[in-house]
Amino acid sequence: MTDSSESDLESVRAIAKSYFDDHEHPFPAHDWHHVQRVETLAERLAADRSVDDRVLGLAVLLHDIGRGREDVGEIDDHAAWGAKEARRILSGSNTFGNSEGDRNRTTDLEVTDATIDAVAHCIRAHRYSNDVEPTTPEARLLSDADNLDALGAIGIARVFSYGGEAGTAIHDPAVPIERDDSRAGATSVNHIYKKILELPDRMYTDEGRALAADRKRAVVDFVDRLEAEVAGER
Repeated sequence: MTDSSESDLESVRAIAKSYFDDHEHPFPAHDWHHVQRVETLAERLAADRSVDDRVLGLAVLLHDIGRGREDVGEIDDHAAWGAKEARRILSGSNTFGNSEGDRNRTTDLEVTDATIDAVAHCIRAHRYSNDVEPTTPEARLLSDADNLDALGAIGIARVFSYGGEAGTAIHDPAVPIERDDSRAGATSVNHIYKKILELPDRMYTDEGRALAADRKRAVVDFVDRLEAEVAGER
């Protein structure tokens, strides 16, 4: 990256983080630490690949700026809202932010329209449930990195953290997965079956698929142990 690109990235990093800091009680499953982990994973997946590092870096930092609003019911789709908000941020608009004080905030970024379009697509397409296909290498890498953070030990922790915040039952033997017709799962364990264990099939990169397979094994082992303990077998 050029010096100006690095400067822009750090400026956007501070702006993106403010969207998480502004929420009094952010859900830990989608906090700033999640963004940092996705950034690390995206950098790993992008190594030795032909990608636009600037587009990917900006998209990673901005991909969940709307998540807090969705979690408290202010918006329906954080990916769609975040893509629009990212356009305002990257274009230097002074109409972005979570608080009234933010309305006076401006940016002095050197971002082309093509880059803004590419970043917005990455953000719009990263969400698991919105059925928007990522069509660029950067969008696929963001999708893979984001989904990887929902797998493995950290993924398990995030499921139950989010379930606790939302008041979702951990496990209910009266609602086995085969009788659960909800979209996301009526319990946290059912959510693992319905969504988390399906994520490896959604990977776009070879390394993403390899990492997902390894992390999936950790989730399967955990669920097997949990089911055995619930049944009194362990």
